[in-house]
Amino acid sequence: MIEIPAPSFDLAMSLDSGQVFHWQKTGKGFAGTIGDFAVYIEQNGNVLKVRDGGAPARSPRRPLPEIVARYFALDHPLAEICASFPGDAVMNTSRKFCRGLRIIRQPKWECLATFICSSMKQVAHIRQISLALRRRFGERRQIGDRFAYIFPMAREIARASENALRECALGYRARNLLMTARLVSSGKANLEAWSALPDADLREKLCALPGVGAKIANCVMLFAYERLRAFPIDVWIERTLKQQYFPRKKKVTTLQLREFSETYFGEHGGYAQQYLFHHARTAYGGRQQREIPRLRIAPLGMTREEIREWLHGSPGTGRDSSTPKAPARPVTAGLSKFGARNEKRRDARMASWSQEQPETLEPKGFRGSE
Repeated sequence: MIEIPAPSFDLAMSLDSGQVFHWQKTGKGFAGTIGDFAVYIEQNGNVLKVRDGGAPARSPRRPLPEIVARYFALDHPLAEICASFPGDAVMNTSRKFCRGLRIIRQPKWECLATFICSSMKQVAHIRQISLALRRRFGERRQIGDRFAYIFPMAREIARASENALRECALGYRARNLLMTARLVSSGKANLEAWSALPDADLREKLCALPGVGAKIANCVMLFAYERLRAFPIDVWIERTLKQQYFPRKKKVTTLQLREFSETYFGEHGGYAQQYLFHHARTAYGGRQQREIPRLRIAPLGMTREEIREWLHGSPGTGRDSSTPKAPARPVTAGLSKFGARNEKRRDARMASWSQEQPETLEPKGFRGSE
């Protein structure tokens, strides 16, 4: 096994902090992939011990230590980054709790696709989806007596059918993933070229992709494009900001939270967000107060079973819907004949709408890499 110096780094915490979802705990370490490379990694103090499972001949061969060090951002000046955080009590507690957590540099397509699949899912479900996609459309690599699966490239997903993707437990997310994969594989969405864009333009490009909103766009900017100011606001972060930074204000809008986070947490806001998120999710995940259920509008194209899962699925510790489950009315509760007729009409409209869509599945108005 190759040994790589890794000071100020916590491997297990970084892999379990809601950034990546495919690494498997095995033995004393973790088995997973970094791009086309399959690796087994374990940590012993300030040293990573790595075993290489190899990569296809088409991949440019870089030294394994360089690949691993870059992926785990071992070059980030973590002490300086943490010193730049605000000095309030909440941030200080999160910083101490998350000592050694680093922002992982992820492959752009893999990160984008994974977070499209993560919408309204808990971590366990996201892991299942990721593994299902890898097994069905990716390539298997062997690392000693272990196996890992490479995440499929955009062109592999683009050639799949929506039904095949739904069989990987994506539900309504299948269509979004398929449309985005076709844009990426055709070059209309040039993820690599977007690296040169300023933050605002990059966010705009990402938000134009099917299945990508501000939250997912900021996740991709932070984890794939290394835009360390990007500050994803999910339910955990929204609650933390409101309770800890606006305790006397009854109503704080998402825009106000976004403006506050961009100015208050500074140039390393992404790191601050990740520390706040992981601390809140891990330390208080099972002890949050119950909330009054809010009106929720299901995305178009969902079946009744998917709506039931969307409403009642245990949010757990996911990036998008990681709130403690609030009591919710069953989908079928109080469904009158009038309601049943409306549902049939909705299904008929959805079927008609689907038939009218162009074969390319390209969203109207997408400007690609102009």
